[in-house]
Amino acid sequence: MNKIYSLFGLAVRSGNVASGEFAVEKAVKAGRALLVVISEDASRNTEKKFYNMCNFYQVPMFRYGTKEELGHAMGKEMRTSLAITEEGFAKSIRKHLEALEEGDGGSEHGENEST
Repeated sequence: MNKIYSLFGLAVRSGNVASGEFAVEKAVKAGRALLVVISEDASRNTEKKFYNMCNFYQVPMFRYGTKEELGHAMGKEMRTSLAITEEGFAKSIRKHLEALEEGDGGSEHGENEST
């Protein structure tokens, strides 16, 4: 398992992750989400919803992994979305995700322009 999935697992075990569409949306709107990750196989509607919401609330958003991989990393069933709610984990995961984007030319939306 790679470093990003390991960090997701540690964040879950320390209680610093909201996962699933409803919980992630709630965390973003409450100002608790510091980083949002949605799976690369999320539907267009899900992607658009989270992209717009994260843009509005100025929360960095990345696309990474599949639903199965995200769920497995968190010890749960498939998960399309997750929000990191602790600064240390958010910074570390973001650093790794940004390094990946630079390596492959970035994802379709990449990260929001907010920082």
